[in-house]
Amino acid sequence: MAYVGFDLEIAKDIPDGATDWKALRPLGITCAALWGSEWGAVEFWENKPHMSQARCAELVGRLEWLMNQGHTIVTWNGLGFDFDVLAEESGLHDRCAKLAMGHVDMMFHLFCEKGWPLGIDAAAKGQGIPGKPEGMSGAKAPVMWAEGKYQEVLDYLANDVYMTTGIAEACEKSRALHWTSKSGRPQRLDLSRGWYTVEQAMKLPVKDNSWMGDPWPRSKFTEWMKG
Repeated sequence: MAYVGFDLEIAKDIPDGATDWKALRPLGITCAALWGSEWGAVEFWENKPHMSQARCAELVGRLEWLMNQGHTIVTWNGLGFDFDVLAEESGLHDRCAKLAMGHVDMMFHLFCEKGWPLGIDAAAKGQGIPGKPEGMSGAKAPVMWAEGKYQEVLDYLANDVYMTTGIAEACEKSRALHWTSKSGRPQRLDLSRGWYTVEQAMKLPVKDNSWMGDPWPRSKFTEWMKG
């Protein structure tokens, strides 16, 4: 498949310890990035202090065009975060929901198969791909953008879309997602049928994750699409 990784950074600084980031909306979007392995450079979308509604709507149109051209948009938690934020900031809820359903969210696919999530850093390293830069995270990006450290944020964002596309392609080739658990045990997700779109993943039987201390329901990712 012609995978195009997609990721964005928000403008709102999320306080340490905050668990319900949705309560802090509107979050704003400072920048977004798209990357396909055949592309010569990362495609950035940005503005200061944050992207306007019109610019966010243009990004929605760009994603739709790519999908209509046969590209597969791929994210890591894009269903539960990126497309949710983009829907609010663009004002194009239904179009973003359609994009979300038709794209591949690798973390959501894994969640539907296993019943729990996984971080992109662990997924990348499991495929032999360098993870996130040490000492940097998405939580720091809003503050750094506000401080004018634009290039540092864009470099971080570029690394994320490199990882996203790289994971999708590596797993497509090996037909499996590999990672190491926190206890040090090797883990594997079978991908003999390839990655599932969100729509396909939602048709999988719901896993019993009641044994977990604080299990996540699928609605954690999909609730926003109801409007």
